Amino acid sequence: MKAVTLDGYVSSLKNKRVAVIGIGVSNEPLIRLLRDGGVDVTARDREKKGEELGVRLVTGDGYLDGIDEDVVFRSPGIRPDRIKMRPDAVLTSEMEAFFELCPCPIIAVTGSDGKTTTSTLIAKLLEAAGKKVWLGGNIGRPLLADCDKISPDDRAVVELSSFQLMSMRRSAHVAVITNVAPNHLDWHTSMEEYVRAKKNVFLYQKPGDVFVTNADNEITRSFASENTRLFSMKEKQPRGCWYDGESVYFGDEEIVKRRDILLRGDHNVENCMAAFAAVYDTVGKKACVDTARGFGGVEHRIELVRELRGVKYYNDSIASSPSRSIAGLRSFDGRVILIAGGYDKHIPYDVLGPVINEKVKTLILTGQTAPKIKEAVLAAPGEKPEIVETEDLQSAVLAAAAGAEAGDTVILSPASASFDRFRNFEERGNFFKKIVSELK
Repeated sequence: MKAVTLDGYVSSLKNKRVAVIGIGVSNEPLIRLLRDGGVDVTARDREKKGEELGVRLVTGDGYLDGIDEDVVFRSPGIRPDRIKMRPDAVLTSEMEAFFELCPCPIIAVTGSDGKTTTSTLIAKLLEAAGKKVWLGGNIGRPLLADCDKISPDDRAVVELSSFQLMSMRRSAHVAVITNVAPNHLDWHTSMEEYVRAKKNVFLYQKPGDVFVTNADNEITRSFASENTRLFSMKEKQPRGCWYDGESVYFGDEEIVKRRDILLRGDHNVENCMAAFAAVYDTVGKKACVDTARGFGGVEHRIELVRELRGVKYYNDSIASSPSRSIAGLRSFDGRVILIAGGYDKHIPYDVLGPVINEKVKTLILTGQTAPKIKEAVLAAPGEKPEIVETEDLQSAVLAAAAGAEAGDTVILSPASASFDRFRNFEERGNFFKKIVSELK
């Protein structure tokens, strides 16, 4: 049991002034928790909002000016070095406080791709083994306010982004890194900074803790030590998970055959192996088999939306990077109709070009990154797809539907973030699904 309770933590802040930067999903419950505990709270946000929270507000363009509070909670989207505080002030976050207070073991998952699916798989594995699970973090649910409901026998599974990890100085009992590839270079100052942030998920682990990562990814393989549990599609792992082309193993024990894994794509075999390796000693083989056979995936991740006149439409809006779209394209046999493009995160697209030439018959582009993706395709070897450029996502879907024939597959897999036109990938995916559902 942690020495500090949630009530004790909130009480310790009563004699301090507290700033919460960012009035969003992760911080609204925090603001209410502090307010109800009698803490002097100032909420700060660029947008003019938060009136209903009943605390002091600093909003608008100057929301980061004049920060003189004793304790500052930052939103994951705000870089720590943008926050100018007193030298004696404490900078923290909702997730960092959760790591301090959570009374049960924490399993944390990060990576450039596959975080949400792997986190969800781990939660389902633990539930299948009879554990009460608290699933949250970057996946959409803040957990700090639940600390007083969590028992030491429960398990917390948290998905962590590089934004959250950048200032973390605690690591999880079980830490998983699915893979690392260039991403979010519009926010991070360099690839080196991005990699350093990811490493914080395991960097502060203690003896007896578990670290799981990908043996086939050059960057994550470099993180491995003698006791790391590796997973691999290419070679046997005596202490981890591996795939021999037909079945997934944990060490020498066969867990499940590939044909029994409901999720499609090699990348989802990797996600299964990451999840199995993280908790196999807790859940056992039966939970792994039952979960692999029963879990069909998370919304917006190669999600079958509809079949119309023999054409299947898939929503892979989560694919906000080239590596994610490559995994999605390789999940399908034959050549598909791909809708791609969106917000520019300043990451390279050259790796995407050869895969599009191999797997795409018609490429429909829209958004800021459309010229970059087109350039990558034209520069890559192989047979070029037909390239269609459209004004927006609705036009792209209509163009795909007009050119599709029975037996074709249309997939939205943008290889780009959504922020040029949508608030997030969920809104983009839901818009795509709406248009597809309205096709006559």
